[in-house]
Amino acid sequence: MITRSTLPDISLLSSANSHPYPLDWVGMENISLPLYIENTLCLCKVNAYVSLDDPYAKGIHMSRLYTRLLELSSIQNLTLLVIETVLKDFLLSHQSLSKHAKIDLYGELPLEQPALISQLSGWKSYPFHLSCQLHQQQFKATLGIDIAYSSTCPCSAALARDLIQKSFQDAILSEKIQPNRPDQIFTWLGTTNAIVATPHSQRSLAQLNFDLSPAIQKPLPFIQLIHHAEKALATPVQTAVKRVDEQAFALANGQNLMFCEDALRRLYHAFINYSDITGFNFKVIHAESLHAHDAVAQGKWTKSSL
Repeated sequence: MITRSTLPDISLLSSANSHPYPLDWVGMENISLPLYIENTLCLCKVNAYVSLDDPYAKGIHMSRLYTRLLELSSIQNLTLLVIETVLKDFLLSHQSLSKHAKIDLYGELPLEQPALISQLSGWKSYPFHLSCQLHQQQFKATLGIDIAYSSTCPCSAALARDLIQKSFQDAILSEKIQPNRPDQIFTWLGTTNAIVATPHSQRSLAQLNFDLSPAIQKPLPFIQLIHHAEKALATPVQTAVKRVDEQAFALANGQNLMFCEDALRRLYHAFINYSDITGFNFKVIHAESLHAHDAVAQGKWTKSSL
């Protein structure tokens, strides 16, 4: 009986390769992996790749990538330094094959958010995408976060105010209210005859992509970036609400009328001097309630563009 001490490895066999060509990326996608982001456990999907620079090589060692990725699930708070170390290990295990490694992480970060006025709170999830690459000792990382908010159209608000003014004028001319009777005006303003029109609002989405500074040694700044963006927009969507919270949300919308261009410029100025980033690419989408199409605005910035 013939026994083998090792299993066959087809990649080591010397059959001719009739189509030699170096490949940008070879790896695995949609790997399920639980990861701790900002001390919160998130079920993520992970893509892992290395380049195949040898035009004659038959393949990479995918099991080496996979087993190294598994170690990330034991890290209590993911940092860029940890990810950079993983990418270095990818290349170390493929020394003769690869010079370029990449990891993409996709998931949702759940955050508990307080109500505007009441003592209620609720949970909101923020989809994110973290892409990290290492090429010839140059490391770079891009973090994408989606943030939902409300936007009230300034044009629609102006048109609604015009109709309310005309309704007020008609009420005076028809003597339904007396201009010298504040009590009558106060009562009338609380009726549907007074507020005859309301501006249209829409749920909107900010797609924020940040070029992270490689010098960040602390945990990834997900929460700080989210809070900074929501503060700039002023009308993030809410979770649990009572009537007092809904009224506060209506006030926030009324005091922060925004075209898509306004929303993008708010975000631009909020992050132009942010310390943990070296650039960004932003897109805002206002899913119109007036039109059957969306209004969008997009802009980018890097430190070198100043």
